[in-house]
Amino acid sequence: MYKAQCHRRGPEFSFLTVSLAAGANVKAMQSGNQTFVTHFILVGLHHHPKLGVPLFLVFLAIYLLTISGNGLIILTILVDARLHRPMYWFLCHLSFLDMTISCAIVPKMLTGFLLNSKVISFGGCVIQLFSFHFLGCTECFLYTLMAYDRFLAICKPLHYATIMTRSVCNCLALGTWLGGSLHSIFQTCFMFHLSFCGPNEVDYFFCDIPAMLRLACADTVINELVTFVDIGFLALTCFVLILTSYGYIVAAILRIRSADGRRNAFSTCAAHLTVVIVYYVPCTFIYLRPGSQEPLDGVVAVFYTVITPLLNPIIYTLRNKEMKSALWRLGGHREVQPH
Repeated sequence: MYKAQCHRRGPEFSFLTVSLAAGANVKAMQSGNQTFVTHFILVGLHHHPKLGVPLFLVFLAIYLLTISGNGLIILTILVDARLHRPMYWFLCHLSFLDMTISCAIVPKMLTGFLLNSKVISFGGCVIQLFSFHFLGCTECFLYTLMAYDRFLAICKPLHYATIMTRSVCNCLALGTWLGGSLHSIFQTCFMFHLSFCGPNEVDYFFCDIPAMLRLACADTVINELVTFVDIGFLALTCFVLILTSYGYIVAAILRIRSADGRRNAFSTCAAHLTVVIVYYVPCTFIYLRPGSQEPLDGVVAVFYTVITPLLNPIIYTLRNKEMKSALWRLGGHREVQPH
């Protein structure tokens, strides 16, 4: 009944409502004979105590570079009129998602390294799980949308401007956020519909579905199956659509007679495809094995929650000549014209 109510209310049923509902659920359970948890302890990464400060400095540097790098991309796209095109509009959304995903995970990890503060409230755990899946799912949809944009630009160049209008771009971008919201509401409601009566130590560095399922005081077979089917179907569908788009793109590029034209097209598409692979492979490793308890899971999770948001701006700036030129102009340098 609770899960059904969550699903019917749509995107207006925000993570705050989910958190309040979860809190009320905990209070109701506490009235019984059993003691139910009101907070969790994030065990974090397994490391020697002496490595706390060095790890703090490393992840702090990665966090600051992620925020500044993605922020610089957003600023460059907003101020440079030459980049006011659908491809860079979607890239702006991607950079914002990378920033917010990092903000949802890394600060709590940093406090665990330096202050040994590993306690997170029940409501805080709900919000963290909702935020991560909301942003992650939105990013998954956005990658698919970016592949479709490149397909239209390369395979249907004469119709591109009439298809990818400003209003269409806004609607498509809004659709990715709406889809991510609905997915996360469903997953969060279904996850915290379970009861948690102890232990409360999350063997992970943030609240996520695989780690939380291991703490539930109930049979989690259905939850594991739903997680596998839901996330697996979503990821597989998006990935197949991306590969299909790039199949047509590669065929179209090979028909370009100009060597420079082929090189420029491949360069732009290679950046996007690299980012997609870096994102999908770790996620598939984690979520298509929901019952796994391998130590490697934590390392893989660090990669796609901490490292990938840092790699995206690097990949796009190094592989994209227009972005490099725009960054050069943003710094006040005159663009050097080739002779």
